[in-house]
Amino acid sequence: MISSVGQAGVAGMHAGMEGLRQNAAEIANARREDGSSVRDIAKPLVEQTENVRQVEASAKVFQTSDEALGTLIDTVA
Repeated sequence: MISSVGQAGVAGMHAGMEGLRQNAAEIANARREDGSSVRDIAKPLVEQTENVRQVEASAKVFQTSDEALGTLIDTVA
C-alpha cells in the first residue's frame, strides 16, 4: 500500500512536470519572430500555476509515504 502511494506521488510529479513543459512551449511559441504577440498566453500561464501546485502536492504525497515507510521499518526493527 505504501509503495502504491509513493508511486502515485511520483506519477503526479511526472504529470505536473510534463504539463509545465507543455505550458512553456505554448508560451514560447506565442510570439512571432519580430516579437509581437500572436495569441493570448493567459491560459498557459494559469495552467502553469496549476501544474506547479500539482508537483508540490505530489511531492508532499511522496514525502509522507516515505516517512510512513521509515516509521514502519523503525517499528518492525
